[in-house]
Amino acid sequence: MRSPLLSTCLLGTLALGLTACSTGTAPGGGGAGGESSTDSSDTTGEGHGAVAGAEELAEPRLGLTTIDPSGTVAHLDLLDESVVELGSVDAPTAVETDGRYLFAETPRGLDVVDSGVWTWDHGDHFHYYRADPRLLGTVEGDGAATVATTNLSTSGSTGVHFAGSGDAVLLDTEALSRGELRERFRLDGEPGAGLVVPVGSYALVTEGRGETTTLVGHTADGDETGLREACPDASGTITTRVGAVVGCSDGALLATVDDDELVVEHIPYPAGTALSSGGTAAPATAFDNREGRPTVAGLAGSEGVWLLDTRARAWTLLPAPTPLVTVTAVDDADQRLLALAQDGRVLVLDGTTGQVVAETAPLVADSLAAGRTPTLIADQQRAYLSAPAEGRLFEIDPADGARIARSFETATEPSFVAETGR
Repeated sequence: MRSPLLSTCLLGTLALGLTACSTGTAPGGGGAGGESSTDSSDTTGEGHGAVAGAEELAEPRLGLTTIDPSGTVAHLDLLDESVVELGSVDAPTAVETDGRYLFAETPRGLDVVDSGVWTWDHGDHFHYYRADPRLLGTVEGDGAATVATTNLSTSGSTGVHFAGSGDAVLLDTEALSRGELRERFRLDGEPGAGLVVPVGSYALVTEGRGETTTLVGHTADGDETGLREACPDASGTITTRVGAVVGCSDGALLATVDDDELVVEHIPYPAGTALSSGGTAAPATAFDNREGRPTVAGLAGSEGVWLLDTRARAWTLLPAPTPLVTVTAVDDADQRLLALAQDGRVLVLDGTTGQVVAETAPLVADSLAAGRTPTLIADQQRAYLSAPAEGRLFEIDPADGARIARSFETATEPSFVAETGR
């Protein structure tokens, strides 16, 4: 295990006292109608998400953290609308996030940015924190990096797979919260696409390619658990309040920890599913939702939407009202979906019928025409859309006719954006 490169930025030295547990509503993880659940094995833990030097807040300090094409990192505070530059990373080709950290794929590997704001999900209430933002350094790797995160940013693990070398890496997320890059394991593998999916104190690592892909269970030390589960054409993963989802060409696998044992369930696609246009629904290869909610959404090709309810272990296929670029499940009391259409409109969809209930004007037509894919994010109250070519960030109110609540002009192109503090 090599020593990680760490930034010289340090957390503030003043450790602030924490308040007692108090009930709150998470910006992205609160349930519809006050729903709460402790299905996830990762929703509790000592410390309530606190780290030395962090300030506990009465409400989430939400922000939009962006990275431009050159690697400059900036943070927009959504409360006071202030913008600060956090530093720079190597020019990124992709970015993933868990709501606190940004994992930027670069020619050297994976650069990690700590936004300094996060929410701790305690199951029936939440804790909110703010600390100094910083650049944590680089996880070295070869080729495209596929990142899998959980919903907690101060415990558990983060999975990384490097396609160029086939290396499977499990990062210690608690160490990240202390400003350290520490690898729990790094396993050799064959070059090509793959996944490392954290599940509680375990991880699932893909073996093989295409129809022969298998998910293999590992402990946090890298030892095999004996669990092996077929997942043909494995692609796409997300963690919900129930467990970790991995997409397969024949459905999805749902991984949980039950009585300290790693358990995997297969949720097959319904037999005979077809789109209203007569075409066959393609398997979902990526998933998105309002963070932590049990229902996730993925495209079934450009003309359909798959919904997976991880609590009910059930799929629903909806027709798309127009060709779509991306879709995410708000999973609220109205069961809304948000989608970005190929003409640049943001659509609010009925989650039971797929019909459009509200829409914006085309906001990102120039970006899509230029091949710059915008990012669409859903939280409990608002949605956020990046417009790279237009040089803007949009805040949208899905419950109020898809009204544009605010629009922010950016100093440079917001190629990659993450909502942080949630």
